[in-house]
Amino acid sequence: MIRRAVTAAAFALIIGTAHAAPFDDQLGAIQHNWAIANYQTEEGGRDAAFKALIAEAEAFEATFPERAEPRIWHAIVLSSYAGVVGGLGALDHVKSARDLLLAAEKIDPDALAGSTYTSLGSLYYKVPGWPVGFGDGDKARAYLEKALALNPDGIDPNYFYGDYLLEEGRYPEAIAALERALNAPARPDRPIADEGRRKEIQVALAKAKEKAKGGFGW
Repeated sequence: MIRRAVTAAAFALIIGTAHAAPFDDQLGAIQHNWAIANYQTEEGGRDAAFKALIAEAEAFEATFPERAEPRIWHAIVLSSYAGVVGGLGALDHVKSARDLLLAAEKIDPDALAGSTYTSLGSLYYKVPGWPVGFGDGDKARAYLEKALALNPDGIDPNYFYGDYLLEEGRYPEAIAALERALNAPARPDRPIADEGRRKEIQVALAKAKEKAKGGFGW
């Protein structure tokens, strides 16, 4: 399917009315706008789109400081923006994301079906380890397993666990996790995110199967 590219200016119009919305509306808007920025915005506009979304996430968090969900989504937005920035310039963003997630865990570790643990796990296996960053494979596995305990059929925890296993060279286990992710129930309120995630799953699954064929799996 051919996707419509979203410009930075159009993206700014999309998020412009979210500040005054109630909690659920603001949460849904940030989730939707993240999916647009992450999966449908043209490359040249992604930096501006994510900067606008960071401001929106900060406002959401400031409006509801007692809730875990705004911190979780502020962290997700920062982590995604770190991927746009890349290199050493991304480290400050991922460190801030980690701190937000640890704060969210103290408020409500079960919020958003364990998304705190899914996001922490993904950070710990994607960020470089010491002395450059705080990456830690053991912590990644522990957090991802906590996420799966809370949401065993979810698309995101199964995807990130499968991707982690792929990076660890545990290809048969990665295949099983990624297939669970691919068959996860659809989220009717997040169709753009589901479509984009499933494409990422398919890429990772093909890679895991190719590696397993080569005899490198455990």
